[in-house]
Amino acid sequence: MLEEWPRPLLKNALLGILSIMLPAVMLAWIMDTALELAGTLLSRTVVLIAIGALLVLRPLREHHPFERIGAANYITMARGCLALLLLGMLGIESTPQLQAAALGIAMISSSLDAADGWAARRTQMSSAYGARFDMETDALLILTLSLLAWQFDKAGAWVLLSGLLRYGFVVASWLLPWLQQPLPPSYRRKTVAALQTIALVIAIAPFIQRNITAPLCACALAILVWSFLVDIVALNRRSSNSTAIS
Repeated sequence: MLEEWPRPLLKNALLGILSIMLPAVMLAWIMDTALELAGTLLSRTVVLIAIGALLVLRPLREHHPFERIGAANYITMARGCLALLLLGMLGIESTPQLQAAALGIAMISSSLDAADGWAARRTQMSSAYGARFDMETDALLILTLSLLAWQFDKAGAWVLLSGLLRYGFVVASWLLPWLQQPLPPSYRRKTVAALQTIALVIAIAPFIQRNITAPLCACALAILVWSFLVDIVALNRRSSNSTAIS
């Protein structure tokens, strides 16, 4: 219920979302017109961003302890809107112009990745909400880039695992509760995610051929699988030790 929200947070959140959504929709319109997509990209982007806005608002009141969203979440919102713009390109005929546009958007979104964490620390507005928002945006971008790499025929269908592994882990945690244990912050995990994103951004570039992009994505995927296995083994050991102690 809206009346349960702290009024300053609700007002700031709505203004913030609108300030990010409108430029993103305008960018979608410009790209739609330039690529002669007859409204396809624009309409998809509007729907996706509207859904994204609802998902952003839903957990905000409970998990964001401040009266305003903060610069870090504004940056993450911008990254998320760009990722949704890329998501709207799925299924559209893959032309060099579309691939070039996707590359530009992906580069901007991925280059902002480190900025939101820096802004949160700089403004002393770090929160569980911001950390989760950042993680989900990263996951969405990687999934979307893996889908585009497949669509652009830069790698086989196996490249989708790059984006699906994280969601598979979430589903597995529903069946295996010990996977739900919190993981400590990890430089290794952040580095692997960054490498995955970089590899997929390179892969969708129209001027790089499949004989380069496929092995690159395969190497990045192998590193990602290794990173997941490290975490799974650690969680399993922690669960076994807790069971043994109890």
